[in-house]
Amino acid sequence: MSMFNPQLQIISDLHLETPLAIPSYSKFRLQLHSNILCLLGDIGLVKDAGLFTFLENLLSSTSNLRIFYVLGNHEAYQMTLQKACQTLEQFEQRMRTRYGHRFHFLNGTRYDLTPEITILGCTLWTHIPKQAASEAQNRLTDFNDRGIKDRDVNEHNSDHEKDLSWLNSQVQQIEEAEPHRRIIILTHHSPTTDPRANDPRHNDRPENSIQSGFVTDLSKEHCWISPAVKAWAFGHTHYSCLFRDEQTDKLVVANQKGNLKSTCLPASRGGKVLLKSSEKRTEFKHYIPM
Repeated sequence: MSMFNPQLQIISDLHLETPLAIPSYSKFRLQLHSNILCLLGDIGLVKDAGLFTFLENLLSSTSNLRIFYVLGNHEAYQMTLQKACQTLEQFEQRMRTRYGHRFHFLNGTRYDLTPEITILGCTLWTHIPKQAASEAQNRLTDFNDRGIKDRDVNEHNSDHEKDLSWLNSQVQQIEEAEPHRRIIILTHHSPTTDPRANDPRHNDRPENSIQSGFVTDLSKEHCWISPAVKAWAFGHTHYSCLFRDEQTDKLVVANQKGNLKSTCLPASRGGKVLLKSSEKRTEFKHYIPM
């Protein structure tokens, strides 16, 4: 039995690269309500030194803080995905030298938080069906000159299959070899089409539309239906949610700030969502926005 019940602070989509003329890296002040901070992508651009200054300042100013970082699609804008991942891995190594094992880049990564709790983290790129491929290629920023270099729908879908296969295999392995473990999954892209997890303005869009660039229905996948998975937190949609999936008793969480045009619930400064995991259940602790 674990000696403590960890609390995870969930935040995504800070988009500190905005406004483009004067990015927010140095001005944004994040209020910490836990010593375990989960940043689920689209925090800023990897090409910007300001992103890494922001992250290191968090580590240097709070001695017991641990950061779990999931790559979003925006992180890789104006560079290749491979270069973005490599740069984050190098930053992780530098932070390890300076601060110990307190910054964790989750890129198909398992981390055992306690003897009973495991974190699985990856981007979980979405699946774009053939019917939507042309529209997605033409309309999604990921695939144009302002987005990820040398990127197309085929590579995007290939990365989806890799992430999904990894999640399914990890969950199954943990279930079989370590049945006492409780799993928390952290991704950038959304794993569910549940109306509670998606902006109602987009809920009537067919699955083969551009919406497939934001959400993938994993309701039949082992990583979703497994009783070992107690919570799933994600970002990307700019829509925050807090609910328990009735079929699996799993917590589904998104706490997203969004960009200047976003209408999501506030995640900055005062609006925080924490997950508290105990021996019996993983629960919400929600701090009302200030």
